[in-house]
Amino acid sequence: MSGEIETKLRGPGAYTLARQTMDAMEAHQVWPTAVNFELWAHYVAAPDSALGREIARLLSTGEAFTDTLADELAATYLPKAKLNDQIRDAGDALTKELDAVSRAIETAQKSSEAYGQTLAGASKSLTQHDSVDLKETVSILLEATKRVQRENKALEQRLAESTSQVTKLREHLEQVRRDATTDGLTNLSNRKAFDEELERACADAQAQGQRLTLAVIDIDHFKTFNDTWGHQTGDQVIRYVASVIGRVGAPPRFAARYGGEEFALIFPHESADIAVAVLEEIREEVSSRMLKRRSTNDDLGAITVSAGLAELHGGESAHMLMERADSALYVSKRSGRNRVTSAEAIASAA
Repeated sequence: MSGEIETKLRGPGAYTLARQTMDAMEAHQVWPTAVNFELWAHYVAAPDSALGREIARLLSTGEAFTDTLADELAATYLPKAKLNDQIRDAGDALTKELDAVSRAIETAQKSSEAYGQTLAGASKSLTQHDSVDLKETVSILLEATKRVQRENKALEQRLAESTSQVTKLREHLEQVRRDATTDGLTNLSNRKAFDEELERACADAQAQGQRLTLAVIDIDHFKTFNDTWGHQTGDQVIRYVASVIGRVGAPPRFAARYGGEEFALIFPHESADIAVAVLEEIREEVSSRMLKRRSTNDDLGAITVSAGLAELHGGESAHMLMERADSALYVSKRSGRNRVTSAEAIASAA
């Protein structure tokens, strides 16, 4: 939860805000889950915020406030503070661990220096004084040697423990990164990860003079399907289509859920012709399976998808490429759906 909203919920008006939030949720028949409460607290407390405006827009369209929609809103508007907290906590732990290792190494260095000085002193005594008590000198060296051995053993143990701890922290940070860039429903990359990857891929392709193709894929008549069978069955369909796209779009291709029932697929170093063949494979596989409703085993029929794609032009930005791929998708939709349209083919025909 953002700092501003959290402060309000811990201040004098906390109960008033909480009651207003619950009243608003009840008025719109929204279940009082933790995620929903956090979203609606933002909406009630800060209606002019980006999240507040988006919820107001959704309410004006009459769209049902489902768990899937709530998860999408949370993934878009809420994770930054949580993610920053997790990264900060892991970073603080890593810093403390490295500080402890540095102190242990510093102690070992001082111990080694002291041991060297002891050896030098003993050597000087043996050289300059024939009458030196050899037994006493040997005793001093033996004690110094044992002390250094103990400290080195302690350092080795501390380094081994730190190595294990650093490994765990690295794994935790990697999991946080994966969670922040993964769509919870489909396990594909999310919109945030896609936007970053498209910018990077376009920049690399332009710098290296390599080909790059972008495709956007949309489930046909999904709203009608959702209204007929319900959102849980709609989620089942989204996961099915995502599984096909994710398998065909495995690395080095980059598959993502762009939002709702729309997906995106980046083809590094691949031309529009290759992308068309891949998208036809996806389209045919998706439509070839007769789906059943998981809860009742009712026949749902076949699902179809439409796709549009564009190949990167010299000097073109990621935004411009996305617009051309999106325009090609709309051509597929207007032409009867269940088809693939290339922006390059449209340009050639024109």
